[in-house]
Amino acid sequence: MASVITASEPSWITPFAGLSPRCFGKLLTTLRRDGADGVHRGRPWNLPLEDRVLLVMAYWRTNFAAARSAVRRKDAVLIVDGTLVPTRDHTIAERSKNYRYSTNHQVVMDADTRLVVVVGQPLAGNRNDCRAWEESGAKAAVGNTVTIADGGYPGTGLVIPHRRQPGQAELPDWKEEHNKSHKQVRARVEHVFARMKTWKILRDCRLRGYGVHHAMLGIARMHNLALAG
Repeated sequence: MASVITASEPSWITPFAGLSPRCFGKLLTTLRRDGADGVHRGRPWNLPLEDRVLLVMAYWRTNFAAARSAVRRKDAVLIVDGTLVPTRDHTIAERSKNYRYSTNHQVVMDADTRLVVVVGQPLAGNRNDCRAWEESGAKAAVGNTVTIADGGYPGTGLVIPHRRQPGQAELPDWKEEHNKSHKQVRARVEHVFARMKTWKILRDCRLRGYGVHHAMLGIARMHNLALAG
């Protein structure tokens, strides 16, 4: 039937999965290597793995109906920021400044490759980034790697912009230059968020419990696949 979404027809993959057929094939290879297509107890699947994966990705993409996502280089410079995901399940969400109920997700990316390397556990949307950085597990996952953040992470040991001291009218020129460079590099994480949130499920998540975390992990993996080609 021509109206049935199937991975056997390559023309369906990009619109519904957001990946090229080549990247989709790489994802399937990874899933099979991790045992996703193994024989399990209970009723067998009617659909092949390819179609099951495509259906899940279509759901994430359209929203219809710490864990690490990449290998980190030893000399990497990372960027962290928190993003809010509106969530219908109020048991894990709280009122936040941008949305009525949301979850706070700490996302860490490689400043050079722009690949997502860490997605922290979801916390209530009213949790500030300083606390979320530690409580989400992102801090432990990053370890001692040099990490850039915005001014919302004071006292964390992260590389944040210079601030004026009490009574100081303006910053020295060298600090202003550092802040300008810092802002340009840190903006890359905002570009990553913009790409990830083309998946509608991250703009209004209806999954219960930690389903929002699984969605974040899956979309981070697909973002990396699409970026790496």
